[in-house]
Amino acid sequence: MQQVQATYHKYILNFKRPSGTSRGVLTQKETWFLILEKNAKKGIGECGILRSLSYDDRPGYEEKLEWVCKNIHLGEEKLWDELREFPSIQFGVEMAFRSLGAPDPFLLFPSEFTRGNASIPINGLVWMGEEQFMKEQIIQKIEQGFRCIKLKIGAINFETEIDLLKFIRKEFTSGEIEIRVDANGAFKASEAMEKLKRLSELELHSIEQPIKQGQPEEMAALCDKTPLPIALDEELIGVTHVTEKHKLLQIIQPQYLIFKPSLIGGFKGTEEWIKLAKDQNTGWWITSALESNVGLNAIAQHTFTLNNEMPQGLGTGGLYTNNFEAPLEVENGQLWFHPKKNWKFNL
Repeated sequence: MQQVQATYHKYILNFKRPSGTSRGVLTQKETWFLILEKNAKKGIGECGILRSLSYDDRPGYEEKLEWVCKNIHLGEEKLWDELREFPSIQFGVEMAFRSLGAPDPFLLFPSEFTRGNASIPINGLVWMGEEQFMKEQIIQKIEQGFRCIKLKIGAINFETEIDLLKFIRKEFTSGEIEIRVDANGAFKASEAMEKLKRLSELELHSIEQPIKQGQPEEMAALCDKTPLPIALDEELIGVTHVTEKHKLLQIIQPQYLIFKPSLIGGFKGTEEWIKLAKDQNTGWWITSALESNVGLNAIAQHTFTLNNEMPQGLGTGGLYTNNFEAPLEVENGQLWFHPKKNWKFNL
């Protein structure tokens, strides 16, 4: 019986146009693929690291991938436990093993979604930029059939951002278009409540991470009195043990949690958080984190099995010039998997 052989490969994804976040403008995104081979079968996992955001953006990342390849014989569970400090590699390992054991390397969680019979509602993401560019994106998303729009805020003038939100609300009620905003921690704790009050007047669904992570007492005070539901996102990064996760939720008591599997330890890390969220009656949804279509595919398939009917934050496949051709397509604000379409995956 042949042993599992493992290799890793770096791949640079190029953005079609520079994409703005509160941390700056992205033109490229590096990712790593873990390839497992056994008895002429192949498994593919993506280790999607986000520089300046991922907990495992640290020296020694490539060496850790090398270590995983040399120690692949330890198996998925043992490796996952050994990799708590490297959540994106945890995810790549889980994905690669599941892929290796599947009849098709890209069919990780067979369901009505992968059979092409059901879709996943998703939000349309509006990137930061000049006011006119953001306005164009909003119009485009609504024309494309999205009923939930997410705007990144905190990089341009706050009054301009309020005007952009008013622009949507003038045309569409909250019953017609759901609006989520993501501040990526851009507000100062001292001014956050005032800004939340202003934003709440526009009947928004929620705001992600209004203040920077690592201020649990300040975040708890905001969540306690906020006029607008707060979702934790970056706050979950680097919280790797269940006891720490439980403690964080007990202190802050947020209205929502947002899970990015590449940043929180993959399927298993996500499911640990979901269990805690359910115990506390906290809402949640799942978001991709600029992975290639390989990682997006795995996240989408897993998400569908979790039976969460809220719009999810999936669908970044169209951002890159050199993404892999995949059977994933966004139609009318829904993510579909078309089983008759082929993958084109070559490193």
